[in-house]
Amino acid sequence: MLGIAVVAYLLVTVAIGLYASTRVHGAKDFMVAGRSLPLYMNFACVFATWFGAETLLSISATFTRDGLVGISGDPFGAATCLILVALLFARAFYRMELLTIGDFYRKRFGTAVETFTAAVITLSYLGWTSAQMTALGLVLHVLADGAFGPGTLSLNQGILVGATIVVVYTILGGMWSVALTDLIQTTVIIIGLVMIAGLLAGQAGGASVVIEHAWENDKLRLFPTGDWRQWLLFIGPFLTLALGSIPQQDVFQRVTSARDERTAVRGTLLGGMFYFAFAFVPMFIAYSAILIEPSLTALFDNDDERTIQQILPQLILQRTPFWAQVIFFGALLSAILSTASGTLLAPSSLFTENVLRPFFPRLIEKNMLLVLRVVLLLFAVGATRYAVTSNATMYEMVQGAYSVPLVGAFIPLAMGIYWRPATTQGAIVSIASGISVWLICLYRFGDEALVPPQLVGLVASLIGMLVGSLTPQWIASVPSFDPLHPNHLPHDPLMEIDDTATD
Repeated sequence: MLGIAVVAYLLVTVAIGLYASTRVHGAKDFMVAGRSLPLYMNFACVFATWFGAETLLSISATFTRDGLVGISGDPFGAATCLILVALLFARAFYRMELLTIGDFYRKRFGTAVETFTAAVITLSYLGWTSAQMTALGLVLHVLADGAFGPGTLSLNQGILVGATIVVVYTILGGMWSVALTDLIQTTVIIIGLVMIAGLLAGQAGGASVVIEHAWENDKLRLFPTGDWRQWLLFIGPFLTLALGSIPQQDVFQRVTSARDERTAVRGTLLGGMFYFAFAFVPMFIAYSAILIEPSLTALFDNDDERTIQQILPQLILQRTPFWAQVIFFGALLSAILSTASGTLLAPSSLFTENVLRPFFPRLIEKNMLLVLRVVLLLFAVGATRYAVTSNATMYEMVQGAYSVPLVGAFIPLAMGIYWRPATTQGAIVSIASGISVWLICLYRFGDEALVPPQLVGLVASLIGMLVGSLTPQWIASVPSFDPLHPNHLPHDPLMEIDDTATD
């Protein structure tokens, strides 16, 4: 019965994708939903940006093992990212009327910077998208074993099946599919997880018992108590998500899909604040699980790090009634699907618009929707392959993903908006120095590095921007303008797209 309910839910999601496809009449509809989303839909999209599989399964399990000190990146860094975007970046993004984050780099620094940063940001999505595919495969694997017996559907087979479902409904409706499914799925997530939290709290002896046990076992301590290196290991993940995820296409798309500038700011701010508060619900649920069934802590000792993510699914199947199983897996699938669709659409839009289009402008312009969908399919294949071959947890995949834009895209974005002397040469030197220093530290020292490699790369990127912008200019810059008041943007023929282009 549970399997039938899950299949029915997935079919409904695909049906939403079919309906959303009727609203897609051009590239603008596919990429940013025609810039028409009201506040409630924009809020749901922003919340669903982060509330995915890693929040529900991986971060909650990591908390039960390491406590708050082990999850500085998410939810603390992730929520900080959305709040910073709302307060410091949303207005600039919206006023410039851009389709992608890569368009900013072109207008501010030129085509070379645009192409390279877009490629870097696109590559960073591989880990995050793979995390969602892994989660969806895990759910289908656990459900199949429970319904039909062990070995019915392996984890890797589940990943392949789940990836197919996400690709089908995202490739049909683009951002409209993301927006409509996010609205429904956010409602399911909130109602479902609150009900599950109440049920498991009762089985564990009450909410106060769960919280007291976590306090006594040092799980609620936020800051490290060790030496300066422990603090750097704490700060590194925080800054990786807080800053490294700002120059990301999925965050940008949710901001610019709002119907007006005020909605963009308010929706992003409210979505970020609510995400931070609600992310503690799955942590509470996971910690309740190990009080109800202490044997689940044995999963922490498994050589495959991904197994700790099975804590909640296994407990729900073993110790809760059917109605609770339906609610939990409905909420879980909602969290996964809402994030997975966004992480497929974002890099596909970015790569098509800012990597392919500068080289093939006429071809892309005439076949924009077709190219977007083909790129989305190819990216999904790459992400699925990575998910099948990797043993990393979803939290680790996400951490690795955001190190790339942190060292290679954040400084040019922030300085390009708020520091008028920033030049094209400064941006190029910033990107080159940040990525090269990060890679050297990563592969030379790895986990043995005294300072996290991404922090060293971030500092190198900042120094590169300052040195490259303030020294004699050997590389010509584009005409300067104020991104916060872009009344007279430099002429950009690449923005003159035919929005009615179809496949």
